Amino acid sequence: MTKVLVNIDVGDIAAGEAFYCAAFSLAPARRLGKDALELVGANCTFFLLANAEGTQASATSAARRSYDRHWTPVHLDFVVESLEAALERSLAAGATQEGDVRDNSWGRIVTMADPFGHGYCLIEFSEAGYDAIAS
Repeated sequence: MTKVLVNIDVGDIAAGEAFYCAAFSLAPARRLGKDALELVGANCTFFLLANAEGTQASATSAARRSYDRHWTPVHLDFVVESLEAALERSLAAGATQEGDVRDNSWGRIVTMADPFGHGYCLIEFSEAGYDAIAS
């Protein structure tokens, strides 16, 4: 079985820890040197990786890290029991709400951004969940 590890670049480990622990009830586990922190408490493990803004994003690309709001084709969805409670926690922790809560046959969703510019969604599934639209 494949295990997924979520790695999130942040400009400041302490600020990342404060946000992700407050917004999603994650907890610090292991510190891997001064530039990496393991967070647990979800059904996958998160690692916050300290990488300064403006540093090269990969060895094969000229792209530079930016912690302004940015778009990427990969983002995180956090499935929550109560969208209102999760939205309140995220906002209190420093997130930005990027749209209205939307109702769908499969549930409710709101788009967000963390303090480091990474987009994510909060999702509260209906009883049917994605089975409501699956074929």
